[in-house]
Amino acid sequence: MAQPEHDRDDYASDDELITGEAVALDLRPASFVVRGAGAMIDFAVTIAVIFGVVILIDSTTFGAAIDTAAFQAISISLIVFLTIVVPTGVETLTSGKSLGKLVMGTRIVRDDGGAIGFRHAFIRALLGFLEIVMTVGGLAILVALLNTRSKRLGDLVAGTFSTRERVRAITDPVFIVPPQLESWASTADVARMPDRLSRRIAQFLVQAGGMLPATRERLALELQAEAAPFVDSMPLQHAELFLVAVTAIRRDRESRALDLERERMSHLEPVLSALPHGFPNRA
Repeated sequence: MAQPEHDRDDYASDDELITGEAVALDLRPASFVVRGAGAMIDFAVTIAVIFGVVILIDSTTFGAAIDTAAFQAISISLIVFLTIVVPTGVETLTSGKSLGKLVMGTRIVRDDGGAIGFRHAFIRALLGFLEIVMTVGGLAILVALLNTRSKRLGDLVAGTFSTRERVRAITDPVFIVPPQLESWASTADVARMPDRLSRRIAQFLVQAGGMLPATRERLALELQAEAAPFVDSMPLQHAELFLVAVTAIRRDRESRALDLERERMSHLEPVLSALPHGFPNRA
């Protein structure tokens, strides 16, 4: 049977980012709703500070001493300071965080997964004034809805996106030999498989519960056919049960090998750490 084409690590997540060093980063883009909630928190805080400062100035003797034109100039300067200078400084110093992002558990990163710098933060803040303040978020919402990573215009120009930091911990299940295959597993001889095939079998078993029945059955049969040459005898059982049993057998065998290696090293430890005969201990 010809080996099916699975050239992109068949069941790899679309959220994986491959760096130039061929390292896979599991960066999960923040959803539109999460990004919107964080932006609303930042926007609300900014508006509250602006109104608070304006009211404070207007209610003091300093406010009474300045004319209308000076008051307007101070208000505009305050708006620019709080909507461009402060966000730029905060995101630069915190490597992509803000109050809203801290609350929602997100962070702004570069498209390659690295931390942003001053240039990225400044571009985002400058364009944010246009798409968030000037249009009350309308332009940002429109652009984000048309982007798979919910990027706004500032992210597209700066080459950044928002990633989730607080994600649910995923624990891979531990597979055991199915009861109907225990007698077969006690005598089965499973040879070492190629790492790629072993990884694909493990990924399939983890993700099988979310697959359509027809797809699940087809992939199980394909993987069973690829694993068959490495097993001395094939049980007359469901393909997925066979894959579970093979995975459990290989895991138990590798665990026993590691235990034996640790035991041998513990026996050799006194010899390896001891000083040569007659050599003084200068510690």
